[in-house]
Amino acid sequence: MDISKNFFELFALPVSFQVDLSQLSARYLELQKALHPDRHAHLSDRERRMSEQYTAYLNEAVTTLKAPLSRAQYLLKLQGFDTTGESSVAIDPMFLMQQMELREQLEEVPDQDDPFEALDELSDEVDSMLKQLRLDFDAQYAAQSYEQAVASVRKMQFLEKLVVEIESLEDRLDD
Repeated sequence: MDISKNFFELFALPVSFQVDLSQLSARYLELQKALHPDRHAHLSDRERRMSEQYTAYLNEAVTTLKAPLSRAQYLLKLQGFDTTGESSVAIDPMFLMQQMELREQLEEVPDQDDPFEALDELSDEVDSMLKQLRLDFDAQYAAQSYEQAVASVRKMQFLEKLVVEIESLEDRLDD
């Protein structure tokens, strides 16, 4: 296995935001079978370590490509843009205001007559926003408008964090 290949090359996929997840899974299983350390137990220590490294790389690759946000970040990384750390990219003030309003709605959910319904509505709204941002990112990346694509990823990061907070509140309400 060549770990100098990017994740898309590893799975013989086109470098694109749109990924055929069934092809990704099938290729992952094929590579996992061939590379799994148990299949190489009879080999030298060096070869076993290499197998373990290949398997770790393979697992990182499939995890990255399966999730839309991490896939978008990886695509931008291939173009020289790091969106995983702190950023000096200015985020649209209207978007930030919207985020504050969504978080206020989330804080108010437990006080609602039907908190689960309120949570579902909020979750649907955030999911809809994420879907639109993913479409925007796909178009921006395809057009090589990388600065705009970076801005879309930054917004996706905010929304993905909000999704986690929504799920966390749902778990607390279930208890």
